[in-house]
Amino acid sequence: MDLCALTAVDAVGLLRRKEVHPRELVEAALRRIEQVDPVLNALPTRCFERALAHAERASAESLLAGLPLAVKDLTDVAGVRTTYGSPIFADSVPETSDILVERLEQHDGIVLAKSNTPEFGAGGNTFNAVFGETRNPWDVTRTCGGSSGGSAAALASGQVWLATGSDLGGSLRTPAGFCGVVGLRPSPGRVARGPSELPFDTLSVEGPMGRTVADAALMLDALAGVHPLDPLSLPPPERQFLEAALSPRMPARVAYTPDLGITPVAPEVRAVCDAAAERLAAAGVDVELAHPDLSDAPDAFQVLRAASFVAGLGPLLETDRELLKADIVWNIEQGLALTAERLGWAERARGGIQQAMARFLERYDLLLCPTSCVAPFEVETRWVREVYGVVFDNYVDWLRVTSSITLSGCPVVALPCGLTDGGLPVGMQLVGRPHGDWELVAAAAGAEQVLGMAHRVPLLPDGAVV
Repeated sequence: MDLCALTAVDAVGLLRRKEVHPRELVEAALRRIEQVDPVLNALPTRCFERALAHAERASAESLLAGLPLAVKDLTDVAGVRTTYGSPIFADSVPETSDILVERLEQHDGIVLAKSNTPEFGAGGNTFNAVFGETRNPWDVTRTCGGSSGGSAAALASGQVWLATGSDLGGSLRTPAGFCGVVGLRPSPGRVARGPSELPFDTLSVEGPMGRTVADAALMLDALAGVHPLDPLSLPPPERQFLEAALSPRMPARVAYTPDLGITPVAPEVRAVCDAAAERLAAAGVDVELAHPDLSDAPDAFQVLRAASFVAGLGPLLETDRELLKADIVWNIEQGLALTAERLGWAERARGGIQQAMARFLERYDLLLCPTSCVAPFEVETRWVREVYGVVFDNYVDWLRVTSSITLSGCPVVALPCGLTDGGLPVGMQLVGRPHGDWELVAAAAGAEQVLGMAHRVPLLPDGAVV
């Protein structure tokens, strides 16, 4: 049995039945990492001894039962090097873990490694000055996306069964789409995090990544719940998210848009997403071409993002400017130049977007759109500068199709929906109703069955040791 090819749900089933021991999964993952990660560089920091020690005390009765997983290198793990992708923190070893990690370990999820991320999670291509660039298992000349790129690449290549992601402007959804895996951006507060200096931030959220909707749902069950150090944290649903995934419900009526009315989209991406919408329609879903008015979203997101960079990273501009990558310096300076009037406009625009999306989703079960305006591009291309004649002037603007959805506050599943003619994965965002995470998971599981991409990974990338 190839343990690394199992879904997380199936692997946990074996653990609970005591047909395998957690140690066997840790050792299988170690062999796979040694085989593929010299090519991909998805998991640059490993903590095998720590993982083996946890494996010996894991309980088969717990939710994750001793399943190994990866944690994004933006998230603290006690006693494990955590760099945030920055040379400023290249040798940082936190004494305590983030709430998210504590939750996973309480449910006997075993932290095996830290997954690579761009510096402070800034950007849609995973590279940094500490560990270098992470490559896509589907084509190692291409990017895995970002900023949760290491997590997505590790999942797609079978190095771990689950991985954490975080998402501000698409950092979880873009790499899920680029690597053919599932990423779930939950409602703000669904996953407790911190302690944080910005505990009331609702633009950035933490979420699960897996190879299937059910895998992501299982991880969300382990993550969900109220925590006193996260003032926005929500109680878990009455029924587990995994129950929703294992009881798929096809949505009755959905809206589909290839571009949200605000972004160019490469023809190859549009073709794959159009075909996916047609398959859903053939399966009985009422699919209509429609989208809410998001015309203010790109500018509003840029303003709010810049302000958040001042709040979160502004002090480093004063103390370590020379060690920050140029894009981050630019983003902080954009924030410092903002006027109160501009901030006020962006907050009002965000409120309008949230209300417009909520009203729109009273008529539709879901809104469907691509996870990216392009297919995975060359890893050396740091960010997309032009699509179909439209020029982007900064490293964030090409992510409009995801960042605009962020402003709605709605939960989103990034689901693989097909391949380009060149064999590269394309993802689709399934946007659910406000606080409708449970119903979204059930609908995503139904769509997953129709789209037929759930078992195309894990992959053995070119150049891996055979």
